[in-house]
Amino acid sequence: MQEQIINILADATGRDAADFSDASQDLFTSGLLDSMATVSLLLGLQDKFGIQVPVSEFDRSKWNTIEKIEQRVKELQNA
Repeated sequence: MQEQIINILADATGRDAADFSDASQDLFTSGLLDSMATVSLLLGLQDKFGIQVPVSEFDRSKWNTIEKIEQRVKELQNA
């Protein structure tokens, strides 16, 4: 799942997947993810994993690393 998330991040940001090699790196403070890319990320996650993530309920602190994104996706898949 982590590789799929990295590919979605790469597509959303226009960056190389290698830029996301550290799964514990804060994507917002590192400048890898901005608000526009976040919306693209959420849409990509919804399409790939069949989850719903309302932008209005998005909390950066719960989605700021690849590890946390993976955890949230799994939680939403099991909800």
